[in-house]
Amino acid sequence: MNLVLMGLPGAGKGTQAEKIVAKYKIPHISTGDMFRQAIAEGTELGMKAKSYMDQGALVPDEVTIGIVKDRLSKDDCKNGFLLDGFPRTVPQAEALEVLLSELGREINYVIHIEVDTSKLMERLTGRRICKSCGATYHMVFNPPKQEGVCDKCGGELYQRSDDNAETVGNRLDVNLKQTQPLLDFYSKKGYLRNINGDQDIDKVFSDIEQLLGGLSE
Repeated sequence: MNLVLMGLPGAGKGTQAEKIVAKYKIPHISTGDMFRQAIAEGTELGMKAKSYMDQGALVPDEVTIGIVKDRLSKDDCKNGFLLDGFPRTVPQAEALEVLLSELGREINYVIHIEVDTSKLMERLTGRRICKSCGATYHMVFNPPKQEGVCDKCGGELYQRSDDNAETVGNRLDVNLKQTQPLLDFYSKKGYLRNINGDQDIDKVFSDIEQLLGGLSE
């Protein structure tokens, strides 16, 4: 099964990726992992990517696509893959279609874990961290017994600057603008499947299993 996984920050994409990979025995391929592996292996494309990354510049699409093609050609992808973090743009999605065609493959589904942005704000702004021991809490899902105080060491809890409402709101807005054209592209292709991410983790995965059942038989 050849899958692309999409979802806004806080939608639970990472958790579901782990479950999909464990059950269906396909590699979880993220852009960062691909770059790191290509650089570690010292491939020509890996070195090209590194030269851009060292300058703090974006890696051009043609280099990224080449690295994706190399990765999808490896033996562990014979029975499928789960792409995460790629493609990010419609041109990348179009290039992925071409390279999969060259490999004699096609995408089965683009799984989009969908959660209302107000719920994502609640999830992403609720985190609190202990200044003393680093323990993590969530004001809704895993609150401390006493507000502002760590259960483990009695230390003071604080909210990271990138967890505040303004920063989180901006991050969600940027991600929404980036992903909508991609969702529209895959919807027109007939690959897109929306999964309700505003449920218990196991229920979300159960819905994914139901979707993928026919592919794994």
